[in-house]
Amino acid sequence: MSHPSSKQSLAEVHSSVSVPESTHFWRNMRAYVGPGLMVAVGYMDPGNWATDIAGGARFGYALLSVILFSSLFAMLLQHLALKLGIATGMDLAQACRAYFSKPVAFGLWVLAEIAIAACDLAEVIGSAIALNLLFHIPLEVGVVITTIDVLLILYFQKKGFRFIELIVGGMVGIILLCFIYEVIVSQPDWFGVVGGLVPRPQIITNPSMLYVGIGILGATVMPHNLYLHSSIVQTRNYPRTEAGKQSAIKYATIDSTVSLGLAFFINASILILSAAAFHFTGNRQVADITDAHRLLDALLGADFASILFAVALLAAGQSATITGTLAGQIVMEGFLDLKIKPWLRQLITRLIAIVPALFVAIKYGQHGSSELLVLSQVVLSFQLSFAVLPLIWFTSKRDWMGRFTNSPLLQVLSWVVGLLIAFLNIWSCFKV
Repeated sequence: MSHPSSKQSLAEVHSSVSVPESTHFWRNMRAYVGPGLMVAVGYMDPGNWATDIAGGARFGYALLSVILFSSLFAMLLQHLALKLGIATGMDLAQACRAYFSKPVAFGLWVLAEIAIAACDLAEVIGSAIALNLLFHIPLEVGVVITTIDVLLILYFQKKGFRFIELIVGGMVGIILLCFIYEVIVSQPDWFGVVGGLVPRPQIITNPSMLYVGIGILGATVMPHNLYLHSSIVQTRNYPRTEAGKQSAIKYATIDSTVSLGLAFFINASILILSAAAFHFTGNRQVADITDAHRLLDALLGADFASILFAVALLAAGQSATITGTLAGQIVMEGFLDLKIKPWLRQLITRLIAIVPALFVAIKYGQHGSSELLVLSQVVLSFQLSFAVLPLIWFTSKRDWMGRFTNSPLLQVLSWVVGLLIAFLNIWSCFKV
């Protein structure tokens, strides 16, 4: 197997987190907890909020099934991503550069950058909306303020990778607690919720439902997270032997699956809250984060509902920014074999995201910004196949993966999921 470069993925933090030489399950598990949460944060960023709120307000619980199956797809694909990183020592971007011709690899890099820019756009707008809701800062000013989180991220990186994981984990905890409260006070119809987990034909046949559904798919199975996960699992200092890799894959998969289970709960909670508070109270046109915030207290009769909603939104935006920065660094270094200062990389993507965000904020205000959030997630969905299909191919290559090659059953399941994602995106082009 040819390696695209002698550089390690995220060399400054590679193998920096110690793993105990122990057979004790919980002691080992504690060492591996972290990357899963870093990945899961991307599944609950402001773009998810926009699609989940739109889905719940307009279609009740019907799109819960899309969140469920998207989350299951994500669990499978993140397992493949972490397995690729651990088994080969390459992240997905490096693997693409090693396998494909230069023009193909360059094209995949451009698509990955578009996906990261779309995600960054969602984080910029989402954080700006949260600042507006909490402190009444004008949206365009909030968009500019979000650029200074470059300094915050740099500060975190100097403290070590484990510190970044703790910060992100703390923010996930804040989001989780906020939505436990929100769902309890919204008093949803739990029979309706269970029914919403069963897929309905209208999701495919109704163009407006399909559009939001594709947005949920893109927001949940985020392409840049596959690049991210294949790299950050290598921060663990496990023995680079077959036994060490086997153990690392086992614990990393548990970490990833449990973390994505939390992300499913949060995404489902946002949609359930939106459906209970808006769809079934006659406010079905609420597809806007700002409107949702404004109406929550009045509809739920709870003083803290709207405040916690905004706090959770800000936590989601800022934590997703951290992981988006790392993903950008991994993609640029892996595809181009080019190392660039993280602050410069973050500044470049921030500027790319800020131009359209500022334009929409000034010209269309809050409502237009929320529409752009949904659109950014649809863009993410269209980029998915260009990360998913190579990932499935690489993890099915025995000369790369050795004993960790996908089993025949896993290969079939992975290709079904990968081709289904591609089909849904192509289908939506003709229906939406």
